[in-house]
Amino acid sequence: MSDATKLLGRAGENFAAQFLLDEGYKIITRNYRIKTAEIDIIAEKDGVIVFVEVKTREDLNHGLPMEAVNKRKQKKIIEAARVFLQNESYFDCACRFDVIEVYAFGEVFSAHHIENAFEVQSEF
Repeated sequence: MSDATKLLGRAGENFAAQFLLDEGYKIITRNYRIKTAEIDIIAEKDGVIVFVEVKTREDLNHGLPMEAVNKRKQKKIIEAARVFLQNESYFDCACRFDVIEVYAFGEVFSAHHIENAFEVQSEF
């Protein structure tokens, strides 16, 4: 991954975090990592823990940002969410998995928030 791509991704995550704050979410943590996965943003709103994957694009040459959150990526996010919930002692809480697509047009950013972008297919 190039430095420019990393910088774009970081800028997109920062924009998405501010977007969530503006929408009334509380940011619990960012860039939560386990050995095999990372969750970009973990937030809470109205008693629901929200695991957010942020995908940033300058153009659509590689498809829509959401398309990059494939089954393999979803599985990794779910795995990290399980560890987070267990380690932080969140038991019997409502949670969901969202994707925020960030579009960067020069210095102008916009966000498309997809709530419940994917679901856990088995017992969580």
